[in-house]
Amino acid sequence: MTAREIAALAVQALEDKKAGDIKALDISTVSTLGDYFVLCEGTSTTQVKALADQVDFFLGQNGVEPDRIEGYQSAGWIVLDYGDVIVHVFHKESREFYGLERLWADGKPVAIDELKK
Repeated sequence: MTAREIAALAVQALEDKKAGDIKALDISTVSTLGDYFVLCEGTSTTQVKALADQVDFFLGQNGVEPDRIEGYQSAGWIVLDYGDVIVHVFHKESREFYGLERLWADGKPVAIDELKK
């Protein structure tokens, strides 16, 4: 499965659970960390955990397992690392505080509709 397909599946899982402000960044030309960041937010720690669980479950059903999951206990910012795709699930306040989109402004925004094609 390609990185783009994994990112598209992650977006689908997040949409199914009503994640807020889903964004995708193509970071392949600016980083060796991976090819895509998928970012979203939840309004409570319960929703943040549910979003991360949904991504983990949905990708697992498609044969894709994370290399690592970080931040689950605090649920302010959960990172699911799938190698070439890194999914960031934020609590709304944490997303504003850390400003990951600003830090990775050199990454190329990918329209969600285009990603899913």
